[in-house]
Amino acid sequence: MLCTTRRTFLGGAVALLATPAIAQGKPRVVILGGGFGGAACARAMRLADPGFEVTLVEPNPTFTACPFSNAVIAGLRDIAAQRFGYDAIRTAGITVAQDQATAVDPQTRRVTLRGGAGLDYDRLVLSPGIAIRWDSLPGYDEAAAAVMPHAWIAGEQTLLRRQLEVISAPANPFRCPPGPYERASLIAYYLKTAKPRSKVILLDAKDSFSKQRLFQDAWRQLYPERVEWVSLSNGGKVTSVDAKTRTLVSDFATYKADVANVIPPQRAGRIAELAGVADRTGWCPVDPVSFESRLQPNIHVVGDAAIAGAMPKSAFAANAQAKVCADAITALLHGDTPSQPKLINNCYSLVAPDYGISIAGVYHPVNGQLADVEGAGGASPSDAPADFRALEASYAEAWFRTITTQTFG
Repeated sequence: MLCTTRRTFLGGAVALLATPAIAQGKPRVVILGGGFGGAACARAMRLADPGFEVTLVEPNPTFTACPFSNAVIAGLRDIAAQRFGYDAIRTAGITVAQDQATAVDPQTRRVTLRGGAGLDYDRLVLSPGIAIRWDSLPGYDEAAAAVMPHAWIAGEQTLLRRQLEVISAPANPFRCPPGPYERASLIAYYLKTAKPRSKVILLDAKDSFSKQRLFQDAWRQLYPERVEWVSLSNGGKVTSVDAKTRTLVSDFATYKADVANVIPPQRAGRIAELAGVADRTGWCPVDPVSFESRLQPNIHVVGDAAIAGAMPKSAFAANAQAKVCADAITALLHGDTPSQPKLINNCYSLVAPDYGISIAGVYHPVNGQLADVEGAGGASPSDAPADFRALEASYAEAWFRTITTQTFG
């Protein structure tokens, strides 16, 4: 699964030089959030101009990656393989502050940290990932999540269950659009060998989903009668849950599960709201060239929290946006105009340990939004032979090794 991971958020800062007119100090760029977007942006900023002071603010000492976390849930991978530290980022000359932001003042360009310290910035980058909308699904709150885990923020939730038999997928937008279907696939793989009389029921608040044909072809081939997808039109939207009885209620039926995985609606991480860069949707509108907020000047937003048009919320997308954002900030701090970017997203999903599928997209700014480049990208062939699927699975592993090495060292 290509998804991104996060936590709840954070803070950081920069300061002196916002324009060439302020020449008495180094430009300070602060990045809030040490995931695939924030950490990549910090490294790209450092490479773009070593004269910048770059500070990465992240409350956690290690980052737990969401891509491949479905394999952890299915018992195919150890959680330790998902964890990455920040030593290499420090070695690169980036200040890493293990702290959390509690406020951002766009007028004074100052971030307040949990411990009371203040950080000034010239340009601020937010990469806060997602937060769960706890008020969006009746019966589902933080206490219920301990019984019916969402496992959509990697870490403790990832370890709560190693087999899930009823999965509830939210409406768009949400982190990692193919994630619920990869999760259903790998749980079906687990059940096929460990609990052959069990099945996965996937309740969906949508009538279509990412890589739908590829997933459904694979389910028919590998897991006949073992994965049941219930679409929105057929009553798949969950309207309430009862954690005590592990019951999920839809418009058409009630489902009682031995184990239930509820993936609730989401929004941008909390610091985005505090900084004034999130709109009524809970997400952050940005300029598609520089990723600068449309609501607050000198603040940029990358990754899951950003409204990025046709570009999905994934680890690959966050990493690509971070690099474009770093180039744009470099240009702006030097008094130049950012160049028009093209961005790529490539998304791998595992249906089984030796069965991978993928989809790619290319995006460019059109009328103030990121739009698909016509004729670019596409999905892997639906009629591919087994050896091709095994190659796709190995490519997914190679992609994960590459992006984590580039980001975290």
